[in-house]
Amino acid sequence: MYEEFLRVAIQAAHAAGKLQLEGLERELHIETKRSPIDFVTEVDRACEVEVARQIEENFPGHQFLGEEGTTGGNNPDYRWIVDPLDGTTNYTHHYPHFCVSIGLEYQSQLIVGVVYDAVRNEFFSATAGGGAFLNDRPIRVSTAPSLAKALVCTGFPGDQAGNQQVLTAWEKISLRCHGIRRDGSAALDLCYVAAGRLDGFWERLNAWDMAAGALLIREAGGVVTNFVGQEFELYKREIVASNGPVGAELVECLGA
Repeated sequence: MYEEFLRVAIQAAHAAGKLQLEGLERELHIETKRSPIDFVTEVDRACEVEVARQIEENFPGHQFLGEEGTTGGNNPDYRWIVDPLDGTTNYTHHYPHFCVSIGLEYQSQLIVGVVYDAVRNEFFSATAGGGAFLNDRPIRVSTAPSLAKALVCTGFPGDQAGNQQVLTAWEKISLRCHGIRRDGSAALDLCYVAAGRLDGFWERLNAWDMAAGALLIREAGGVVTNFVGQEFELYKREIVASNGPVGAELVECLGA
């Protein structure tokens, strides 16, 4: 049902991944956006231009929302939500944990999600009702029964606002879980929950960070909510993602 959308998303993500790998071979021009630690490079922008170009060529009129400011389209039914290079700080340090993330909404419901890690050549994909995959292999969330047996992950805000809240939650959760990580690419972290590599994740994020990953987790049998355990809303900037049992305990910690 969604094959053509998925095909174009995969094609665009591969093109962006190629640009990312090529960019690692040269000196980058690094700028800041909202804060001194919120980076953007010419590679971020080039990836967004390429993804937007391919979507416009294949689906003229579809709406587009990109992290680097690209918008467009007048079709109210379809919206592509793109993070062209998630993990830019990692990228500028040649720390190999970054990706491109592409999600598609139809009438406000997520129907396609792809995330491509070009360094590892790992391609995560999902369609609504069609399951979640890693390089064409089906994936499922973990079976960890509790936070005490879970490896979880989070991130810190790019503008440092709310850092104290994150640190408070980190302390509470770290005392109850098996391990905790901060990897610097929320889109990939969500994919790792979908693949069972992580058991849970929480963070305040933008829609382009979450769109593809939220669908992947649902299609892999997981659960996504907001910080108080209510229904996840893509544009409300809160996500708790998990296999289910771990998420309930994360919500408990966040509300304590």
